[in-house]
Amino acid sequence: MGVLMSRRQTVERVQKVSLAVSAFKDGLREQPSTRRRAEAGTARQGTLEQEVQEGEEEASAGPSQPEESSASKAAWERLRDGRGVEPEEFDRANRFTPPAFIRPKRELHDDEPPDISLKQREQILNDEMCEICEVWTAESLFPCRICHRVYHDGCLRRMGYLQKDSAVEVTETAHTETGWSCYYCDNLNLLLTEEEMYSLMETLKNCKIIPESCLTLDDFLHYKHQVHKQQFERTMPEAQEEQAALQFNALDPDKKGHIEWQDFLSHESIQLLQKIRPQNALLWLLTPKERERARAAFLALDQDNDGFIGEGECRQARHTWFRKHQKEMLSCNVSISHVGPISEGSPASSRNGKSPEKILPATKQEETRSIDWPGFLRENVAYILAARPNSAALHLQPLA
Repeated sequence: MGVLMSRRQTVERVQKVSLAVSAFKDGLREQPSTRRRAEAGTARQGTLEQEVQEGEEEASAGPSQPEESSASKAAWERLRDGRGVEPEEFDRANRFTPPAFIRPKRELHDDEPPDISLKQREQILNDEMCEICEVWTAESLFPCRICHRVYHDGCLRRMGYLQKDSAVEVTETAHTETGWSCYYCDNLNLLLTEEEMYSLMETLKNCKIIPESCLTLDDFLHYKHQVHKQQFERTMPEAQEEQAALQFNALDPDKKGHIEWQDFLSHESIQLLQKIRPQNALLWLLTPKERERARAAFLALDQDNDGFIGEGECRQARHTWFRKHQKEMLSCNVSISHVGPISEGSPASSRNGKSPEKILPATKQEETRSIDWPGFLRENVAYILAARPNSAALHLQPLA
């Protein structure tokens, strides 16, 4: 705001000086001319004209503030509308009209648990036509691993959602067990209602977070400290700061020293959902594909088929939920029952070899506590949703 005021004051000063020069010239023509007044007038005129010239040079130097303000405003609008970062150097003359995202609304029954049966399997059917062009071309359509939509890679390019290396990712993973998330499911921010999004934007603005920017570890910890202090009016404990540092590392799997804006936004969106909505309300967000995979995961962990698993197995599920970026991706011919947390006794475990992550051993207390199917869903729903994005980042780091 300080820069904007400086710009406006400069323009006003140039206008006032220009008026003063004109008035001074008119006064010289009307008044009798003496040698002393002429000399003084010449000196004054030169000073004013010089000030006008300096003001104009200052006003024209560098990028104009209205453009910067407009860019910042556009970034906040994209954040509000859930459109993400606008692609740079994009051929807009040959692009499709981007979709109008409509944020969800809370319903009266959302806090009541949905009826998700463990024994009754759900039939998974994808759309037959491309979501964008509405044309059926069979094998050339790429399905989303979360929802029922299918797409052409060419249509995704013309929408601006498929660029550079992401095109290779879609073609290589969409028809495998790893799968690919479409631009609806990849953006966790679209799960927020308008009220929830407004709350998140206010938090970001109060903490001086610039939209569409990368965050270093210091930026991330500073933000977490500010949010904690605003919410609880006290300093964040050291243990919580260590957990925030672990979350930063999970959001930066490539060890670049910073986290991308979209990963940060996805993390904050799922965190806000956990804080505002009860677990039963989050269960309504699961798609049939996610429910079926969760069902298969629970049945794989329930070795004795008594309808219960130990807390340690449930914690294992949180640490290994829906691996999207395995180095050796499995063929799409593998049963859907192998997508998700894999127990040591499941058939898929022998194909995968050792687990990429070390699972902490369960304590005696965890071994004695049993969790049924509804409890398994409630305790894992946030991690199931957090596994939607295509990014290699872990948007919700499970507690050790």
